[in-house]
Amino acid sequence: MMTTSAPDLQLVECPRDAMQGILIPIPTAKKIRYLNALLRVGFHTLDFGSFVSPKAIPQLADTPEVLAGLDLSTTHTRLLAIVANLRGAETAAQYPAIHDIGYPFSVSETFQQRNTQRSVADSLILVQELQEVCIRSGKSLVVYLSMAFGNPYGDPWSPEIVEQWADTLAGYGIRTLALADTVGSSTPETIAHLLGTLMPRLPEIQWGAHFHARPEDRQAKLAAAWDQGCRRFDTALNGYGGCPFAKDELVGNISTESFITFCAGRGVKLALDEAAWTEAQALAAEVFG
Repeated sequence: MMTTSAPDLQLVECPRDAMQGILIPIPTAKKIRYLNALLRVGFHTLDFGSFVSPKAIPQLADTPEVLAGLDLSTTHTRLLAIVANLRGAETAAQYPAIHDIGYPFSVSETFQQRNTQRSVADSLILVQELQEVCIRSGKSLVVYLSMAFGNPYGDPWSPEIVEQWADTLAGYGIRTLALADTVGSSTPETIAHLLGTLMPRLPEIQWGAHFHARPEDRQAKLAAAWDQGCRRFDTALNGYGGCPFAKDELVGNISTESFITFCAGRGVKLALDEAAWTEAQALAAEVFG
């Protein structure tokens, strides 16, 4: 067992993001084995599934069955489920095991329509409704500011636009916001600028970084966020994943292995169970082929 020198660090493992774009169905039993191994590793949060239309994401249609098979008896890891509408949030809220409900709020009108089939204006109304559901059910709402670093559709983007949306969401009582580099378009400079502006401006917010990046860009992007004080990071074992509604060519998540290497280079040791981690790596080869 490794010890930690960063008690404020929140490492979010994202098997849901890794699986959602895979067209070949992964057997439910195989998902359960994989997620149970990840639960034993000791991550802060496991982004394990979603309550969205099975037509939109058929790979995750079995989220209720997967949840029923998870062994939560010996883990302190929080469970996070992604939703795309009020119905999904109300369903997720019925499960005591789920701690966090996540919603992708895009600063790109085109991507919001592609991802959730609603406008940015309608999404803003939805966020307020989701927050009410979370308050009633004792959950926490995590809002992802997707396309936070630009978009490939020609929609308006600037750091100021992102900052304005962050101000609005914070005003609704949202306390966890993650900047999502949905198509891998961020640079260390834009990451540093946005977090360097937003974190002191909205200190009540737990800021997260959900980066998609090519292998050669991972360490620089992590460093840019870390150096601004960000301590919540979304990663996926082996860097699998990417949003199926973003572009035809997916850019994978930051790999958990890269983040572990990054932390080691900063003298930060993570409180992860090495045996469970090794088991999860072996199971990932089966799950993702």
